[in-house]
Amino acid sequence: MATVLENPTVIQTVPEQPPTLRLFTVAEYYQMAEAGILGQEERVELLEGRILTMSPKGIRHAAVNDHAGDYFRKHFGARVLVRLQNPIHLDDASEPEPDIVLAAPQEKRYFDHYPTPAEVLLAVEIADSSLRFDRAVKSRLYAAAGIVQYCVFNLPAREIEDYRQPGADGYRSKQTYSAGQNFSLVAFPEVVLSVAELLPPV
Repeated sequence: MATVLENPTVIQTVPEQPPTLRLFTVAEYYQMAEAGILGQEERVELLEGRILTMSPKGIRHAAVNDHAGDYFRKHFGARVLVRLQNPIHLDDASEPEPDIVLAAPQEKRYFDHYPTPAEVLLAVEIADSSLRFDRAVKSRLYAAAGIVQYCVFNLPAREIEDYRQPGADGYRSKQTYSAGQNFSLVAFPEVVLSVAELLPPV
């Protein structure tokens, strides 16, 4: 004779969830650095909660970085603070380190915080092997944060890509200048800058 269970146990199954990506905040990022998880010599950036290892800079990249920094100091003087390969604070999940930043002058000279998007007059990435990343990822991040102007120094093509009019979906304006042309900045439209003088010699 079959046995009848008066109170049968119902086994409920929980649907499996796909794995999710663990993202980090800026605070956690610095805690890892303080704990030694991230070495002082590691070239990393926090972008959208992800810690990315950046490629080493080649000789040409480094030379253009230093030269362009000097060029901007010469043309703008005390009207900007020229920062090389230092962080900017976009939000709680992103602190990229652009190759060059022209920041608005600040009384404490940013001893108490990294420049925020409202204080960044120009962000520059120097692209040798990182061109696709700088055009896609960095451009989108800087535009969404509201940085008014972003330039990519395209070293292989000897061109400067000038992005303006930031929006949530990216920059709405892009101009490309070759070595024989000039351009200006959104913040200082009266100052003429030479593309040839910013890029490496042939």
